[in-house]
Amino acid sequence: MLHHISLGACDIERAATFYDAVLRPLGYFRVWTDLRPGGQEQAVGYGPPGAGDRLAIKQVSSPLPWIPGFHVAFSAPGRASVDAFHAAALAAGGVDNGRPDYGGHYYAAFVMDPEGHRLEAVCRTSE
Repeated sequence: MLHHISLGACDIERAATFYDAVLRPLGYFRVWTDLRPGGQEQAVGYGPPGAGDRLAIKQVSSPLPWIPGFHVAFSAPGRASVDAFHAAALAAGGVDNGRPDYGGHYYAAFVMDPEGHRLEAVCRTSE
C-alpha cells in the first residue's frame, strides 16, 4: 500500500550513519544520497539493492513533535536479522524501546533513533 515514507532529522549526517547501520542487517541499503555539509534540504534514501527508496530521511531545522502511536516497522528476513537490527541500533546511538513477546510467529525489536523516531524490526516466522 505505501510507496515510501519520509522522516525528518535535525542532524542528517548522524541520521545517515544510524540508518546505514541499522538497515543493513535487514537487507536495506542507502540507494541515493544528497548530503552537502552545511547545505539545506539534504536527504538520504534507503531501500532494497537495485530498487528505489522506501524510506527517506530528510533534513529539518527543528525537531518534529512526538506522535502517539506512530512508529515505522521494517520487515526482517528472520530472527537473527531482528537481533542484529536491535544491536546495531543500540551501538549507533539508538535507545531500546522494548522486546515484547507477541507469540511464536511475531518476533520483533523496538528502538528509538537519535531523533526520537520509534522503529521496529519484525519477522513473522516461527522459531
